[in-house]
Amino acid sequence: MKLHIGIGFVTGRKLFQNVLKTYINNWLEHGFIQNQDIRLHLYIAYDLKYKDTKISDYKKIPAELAKMVDSINFYGETEINNEAEYLQSENILTEKETDLIFGEGYGKKRNVVMYFAMKHKMDKLIFIDDDEYPLATLKRKNDSLIWMGQSILSTHLAFNDTADITHGHHCGYISPIPYLEFNNDLPEDDFRHFIEAISNDIINWEKIKNLIINEKGVTYAQADILDNSEAYEVEEEKGMKFISGANLCFNLRNFKQLPPFYNPPGARGEDTFMSTALSDLKVVKVPCYTFHDGFSMYNNILNGVLPIKLSPIENISSTILKRFINATIGWIRYKPLMVYITNREGFEASMVEIEEKLAIAIPKLCKYFQTTAFEKVNQEFAIYRRKAKKHFKEFEATKTAWAKLLNSLD
Repeated sequence: MKLHIGIGFVTGRKLFQNVLKTYINNWLEHGFIQNQDIRLHLYIAYDLKYKDTKISDYKKIPAELAKMVDSINFYGETEINNEAEYLQSENILTEKETDLIFGEGYGKKRNVVMYFAMKHKMDKLIFIDDDEYPLATLKRKNDSLIWMGQSILSTHLAFNDTADITHGHHCGYISPIPYLEFNNDLPEDDFRHFIEAISNDIINWEKIKNLIINEKGVTYAQADILDNSEAYEVEEEKGMKFISGANLCFNLRNFKQLPPFYNPPGARGEDTFMSTALSDLKVVKVPCYTFHDGFSMYNNILNGVLPIKLSPIENISSTILKRFINATIGWIRYKPLMVYITNREGFEASMVEIEEKLAIAIPKLCKYFQTTAFEKVNQEFAIYRRKAKKHFKEFEATKTAWAKLLNSLD
């Protein structure tokens, strides 16, 4: 029997074509294009507003690349609206339910990709981000780098049959937090309060401190993970089985068990909220890396140019600072709902503690970076704190609508 694999991209960047070319050549190099028992199907949900792109930035795939895969499916505003109207006309979903699943937002575009892959009876669905490349970079003791090509597809296929979800590792510029030198304007303890306020309970301050201070914002691959090639099952912690949003593979054999993606409007964390709904599923961490080019500093990697060193994120440009601020706002918008889901009894106490920590940290961040932009973090926290119960009901309604939708695929 042939294995039909969906490859999902949710994209909004002009570099998408180069990223796609890299991955198609990767599949060619590892024998997947030539393998007649494997069929590769692209599912591309694109957003023209994110970086002011054009449809041709996504659809104008060179013929020599397009012929290497078995199908290419594009989902822009028109295609998504048409499907929503069809589902409403067939009384499968209401207008409100289609908006919960297919409306605006990054998580909802992931739902679009998942739904169509299921509808087309894919056996697997792998999500790849448009700023992650199939490479691992290790740092030697003399600080020189070793670059290792990764076969994302074969690694997931090796472990996914016995799991519901597999997800891999990430290296490169994973965090938007720049390198900091603590001083009187921003003492270490105050910044620790800030990280504890915006992050989830699984993230350890010491790990964050090591990343931004010792490694200056760069995450390197671990040799033992690559050498041992071992996978392990993800255990539930505080009501969550953590997954990453990309380098992520769904086994669609029992697709009706899979929950939808969700995040509060304008927030981050669609993979985090899915993580809260995986208690009954087997989630496995697999030994492959993608290199995250989070600041778009190494686009030439896509042209075969491998850096001999990775620059620390220590020169705070307006672009880097804006990304940090926006990420912080995205994090604080999802924090109240995450606490509400995972610690209902302690919700109010946690909200007070976060408020107190932000009250200490935000003025220090504004002074350190010489901007008042961080003040919006307090404002957004107050709004999303009030709306936590509303967002929880919305999340539950999304799950219900998603179950109805998947049941219709019979």
